[in-house]
Amino acid sequence: MSGRTRLTLAAWAASLMAAGALLPLVKPATWIFTAAFLLALQSAAGLLCRRVPLARPLTIAAQLLVGVVALTVVFAREQAILGFLPGPRAVQRVAELFRLGADDVSTYAIPAPDTEGIRLMLVAGVLAIGLLVDVLAVTFRRAAPAGLPLLALYSVAAGLSGGGAGGLWFLLAATGYLLLLLAEGRDRLTAWGRVFGGAQRSGRAGAPVGTGGSSSAPVRTGRRIGAVAMGTALVVPLVLPGFSGGLLGNTGGGAGEGSGSGGTIAAVNPLVSLQDNLRQPEDFEVLRYRTNALDNSGLYLRLVALDQFDGTSWKSSVRPIEAVPKSLPWPDGLSQSVRTSEVTSNFVASEGYDQKWLPMPFPAARVDVEGRWRFEPSGRMLVGDDKQTTKGVRYQVTSLDVRPTSEQLASAGPAPERLREEYTKVPGSLPADVKSTALEVTKDARNDYERAVLLQNWFAEDGGFRYDVNVTSGTGTEAISRFLKDKEGFCIHFSFSMAAMARTLGIPARVAVGFMPGTNQSDGSVSVGIRDAHAWPELYFEGAGWTRFEPTPSRGSTPSYTREATPTAGPTGPAQPSRSASAQPSAAPSASESCPPEMRRLGECGQPAAAAEDSSSGGGTDLLKVAGWTLAALLVLALPCVPLLWRTRTRARRLAPSAGPLAVWREIGDTAWDYGVEPDEAQTPRRTAERIVRVGELDGEAAEAVHRVAGAVEEALYAPSPRPVAGLAREAALVRAGFHARASRGARLRALFAPRSAARLHWAASARWTGWRPLLALRTRGARH
Repeated sequence: MSGRTRLTLAAWAASLMAAGALLPLVKPATWIFTAAFLLALQSAAGLLCRRVPLARPLTIAAQLLVGVVALTVVFAREQAILGFLPGPRAVQRVAELFRLGADDVSTYAIPAPDTEGIRLMLVAGVLAIGLLVDVLAVTFRRAAPAGLPLLALYSVAAGLSGGGAGGLWFLLAATGYLLLLLAEGRDRLTAWGRVFGGAQRSGRAGAPVGTGGSSSAPVRTGRRIGAVAMGTALVVPLVLPGFSGGLLGNTGGGAGEGSGSGGTIAAVNPLVSLQDNLRQPEDFEVLRYRTNALDNSGLYLRLVALDQFDGTSWKSSVRPIEAVPKSLPWPDGLSQSVRTSEVTSNFVASEGYDQKWLPMPFPAARVDVEGRWRFEPSGRMLVGDDKQTTKGVRYQVTSLDVRPTSEQLASAGPAPERLREEYTKVPGSLPADVKSTALEVTKDARNDYERAVLLQNWFAEDGGFRYDVNVTSGTGTEAISRFLKDKEGFCIHFSFSMAAMARTLGIPARVAVGFMPGTNQSDGSVSVGIRDAHAWPELYFEGAGWTRFEPTPSRGSTPSYTREATPTAGPTGPAQPSRSASAQPSAAPSASESCPPEMRRLGECGQPAAAAEDSSSGGGTDLLKVAGWTLAALLVLALPCVPLLWRTRTRARRLAPSAGPLAVWREIGDTAWDYGVEPDEAQTPRRTAERIVRVGELDGEAAEAVHRVAGAVEEALYAPSPRPVAGLAREAALVRAGFHARASRGARLRALFAPRSAARLHWAASARWTGWRPLLALRTRGARH
């Protein structure tokens, strides 16, 4: 097997071994076989082109073409010209798959389903990294820099999994990189390997260069570079925001892992089209249900709970999901002393209602539903898995009608510390007037319950707020502050503001999104229309659990347990009935002009829901996160520049006006080393000068400068009274210019950015470690005694 073939196989294997860190992110992980096959085709194309041989740019272009054609055949064959050429339709298909893949990535967390979009993103990413590794390691014979794309591939996997890529995958990726280094060192880059261990140190006087077995240089190089790469991979993620615990840190797996029912899911933000739903000129039915509840005015149908407020928007946390149990667990914080009763409701979703969250009364106790649904325990929500949606679904929910008294809420004890820590977080960008307003409104309250009621009544009755769906939507900190000043908005503004203000008062709070109870029909059923979409705050009280409040005026119904605290104040008005035309769930509405793009993204118009954010949300950028990412990027970019910076600083010190002949001589020796003339410190200055001129092929002024400096060194070493010599720095500059003029472009760049003399850094560190080891050993023995 030729050296080129061996190096190509090593690059292919290293890329796949680094890609192994992506395997835990998607299940099933069959995409890796597709990636391995296509990467083999791409590598084989490069091997054939190099054997022709073709110019390097043509080789890279041929590999890129093979990769693009291979991706077209696998993912867009039906749209391709002749089944394999990437024409306009094929490009459009691939772009659409990338878009769908991005939606799936923002929707699902680990382990995500193996959708076609996610598969394309993974395979294309591996091909891109594999091409870069092959170009660096094989085409340009620079295996060491090829470790950067391999490290980037592994770091992306570790970052997406929150550090949970696992030690096994890290060792596998590191092994692939070491194999690549050894394959390259065996064939073409043995000289480069001596950067870290080639020339003898001054401590081995008299030994010729390379003594000690030059055949082991690649092995030593592989070990040292591998150690540096591993250390970098472990340290860099610690300073990157969002990488918790480093690459070998543990992260909890999804609930039910191993049983096929676990995993996690990142919630779709359901607020994108809420305002448009409320503005609809014509209402249409999304749900119909029958219930045995005597009064359904409090039977809000909850989709999702938004518990994270980052200053830009409210969103749902990424949490573990599990199979739907026969009986859901008892609600958190709900005491048996609080009066409850069971309510059973039967639901039928319209064919036009295509949403991944299942609307249910809160808190649900049992759910009987067919299909691929998963249960998220913290928010007590059901979410569709593997493209499961609410379209035409029939289901039954047994829920608890929780009726705490005002006395029970007023006497509630403190919430658990874990819950308080999570649900009272507010971003640092939250304007100070939000908390000051909350304190002013609740200054007469004696407990958290009274504070919550005063906040609700201030929004709904006493604060002069006006309900208006035409107000520009916003969910960030600035939007909340603006809403408190303008005092006009709709349910998003009221619920978000009350939840944020409750958190500033130390009351755990989140926002629920779903539907109001709907309109009673003559046949005993209840119809829920699209204009019943609503958002409301949920506050936590120990003993009652998560409790609904209604701060939005003229919408919904005020809970009875809040009216008891303010008997003289009238409750807010009930919801206006939403009219529905038929006694059965309506047919799927057509995608007409009345259905805006935001609704279609949410899934209200018969299309699958996609993850989205409110583009008009207020609030500013998280400056700490931006600064952290910027600092991390600068650190990563600075790592390859360390040899250049060290060499520049050392040269300036040696060629300073006060420097003597010995310092300038060392600079000339290192300059020669940088351009490929290895040092031999066992030789005299005169013999060394002859060797530098001969091996470096210097002539003219550069050769004469080497001999003149060598003469000054001999005089400084052996003359009784050495004469001062001027212009030594100029002599060193002439020598460097001579090497630069005769070197190729690649040699010049290497001498600048990866100077061989940087091995002295390693030698200095080893010498210090050798000096410290006895001291550390003595201190260790002393500590033991």
